[in-house]
Order: sequence, then structure tokens, then C-alpha cells
Amino acid sequence: MLNQRELVRQFSDLHKTGCFVIPNPWDVGTAVYLHHLGFQGLATTSAGFAFARGLPDASPAISRDVMLDHIREIVKATPLPVNADFQAGYADNAEGVAENVTLCVATGVAGLSIEDATGDEASPLYERRAAVERVRAARRAIDATGMPVVLTARCEAWLVGVPEPQNIVLDRLVAYAEAGADCLYAPGVYHLNAIAEIVKAVYPKPINVIVSKANSGLTVTTLRALGVRRISTGSALARVAWGAFIRAATSIRDTGSFDTLDGAAPFTALDSVFART
Repeated sequence: MLNQRELVRQFSDLHKTGCFVIPNPWDVGTAVYLHHLGFQGLATTSAGFAFARGLPDASPAISRDVMLDHIREIVKATPLPVNADFQAGYADNAEGVAENVTLCVATGVAGLSIEDATGDEASPLYERRAAVERVRAARRAIDATGMPVVLTARCEAWLVGVPEPQNIVLDRLVAYAEAGADCLYAPGVYHLNAIAEIVKAVYPKPINVIVSKANSGLTVTTLRALGVRRISTGSALARVAWGAFIRAATSIRDTGSFDTLDGAAPFTALDSVFART
């Protein structure tokens, strides 16, 4: 097993050239299988983990300590670098974000992301100055550990539905980059022109684009041509699994037929992979 510093170096190097896919497992089994398939890095998914526990994707539903345990479990599952979906840092103020980021670094991650969504419908994004200070606090906390973990700063403007989200995204991601973020991310941006605009605005720092059902027509080739360096899948793989489960279970209930089980992964295909772990 590589030590954390080497994993951080590998993860950082992946962002320097080309474009790589960082899929999101939601438990140990999916992490192990994604490693088996040859991916170069993994990222946790707060939504995928929450759904597996029968909970909604909201930080109060999953406590900080439960999430830290989950991140630690995924880190230990494979020899790949792992990026932690650390939501909004599990704190409102910058001091709390710094404290929690320090704990996240201690799980062995190679990277972590901090978002600017508050979870409050009335004020869905942290005020700009506070949001920038939260990123700056995360950067200071990482630097204080001596472990140069890759910091990704997320602007959630597209996801929360505020007016003129692209203008907010461009302004904030540039500010987050200046505050010390290594990678920038605006989930919910699907139009190619908007993606290209973000790439240009934060250059030379890399951006992450999430691909899910809404923009599944995108390809690695297309995004690479736009200058995107990292592609994640968020909760999409978990929801694909849930989709197959729901269709099969619903069919059994409604028809009394078990035909939908024909799509199950072969027992030996799974058992043989997990027997090697």
C-alpha cells in the first residue's frame, strides 16, 4: 500500500496533463471493483453513501464523524488516490471548516472538495466573502498538516437555481482559485460553451466536470478538447444501481415474474474479484 504522500503526488500529477475519469464508489465493494477495472483514482459520493444508508443527501443526515469513517473506509479499500466529497466542510464558519478539513486529511485522502451551498432554501449559497474565506481556511488547514492534499472548491450556483448562475460561478471560481484551491468545480454545468468559459477563466488551474444522466451524451474526448482535466460521476453510478434494483423489484411485485433478474452480474464475476482483495 502506498503511503499518503505518494498518493497525493500521484493524484496531483493526474491533474497536470490530459483528462482522467474519477468515478464515485459508495461502498468498499464498488471501490474495489472500480480499481479492478483500471481507473486511476476514486472519489467518494455523499449522496451515494447516504442513499445506501436509507438517508437523504443532506449533511445533517450524515454526521461529520460518520462521513469521516466512510471516507477512511474507502481510502483503505484500494491502493488508489481518493478524493473526499466533504460537502460544505460540516461547519458554517471558516474556523470550523479548517478543523474538519484537518480531520479529513488524517483519513489518508489525496484530495477533498468543499462546496459553498448552505442547505438553506432562503439563502442557498454562503455569502461571497464568507465562501472565499472558507476556501482560504481549508487551504491553510491543509498546509498546516504538511500533506499537500489537492483542494477542490465547488460553486453550487447551477445546482441551487440562483439567478444568472454562470456569472456567479465564474466570479466565485476565480476567487476560490486565488484563495488557494487547486481544482475548481461547478456541478450542474452541462453546456459546452459554459464549460469552456470556466476552463478559460481559471486557467491554468484544472476544472472538474460531473457527468450524470442529464449530460450523459458528453464524452471524455469532447471534454478533453475543451480543456477539462478531471471528470467525475457523482451519485450517477449509485443511481444506476438503484435504477436496476427498483426496476427488478417492481417487476417482481407487479408481474410475479423474475425475468428482470437475468440482468444480474454473474456470481463468479464478483466473487473472483473480491477473493483477491
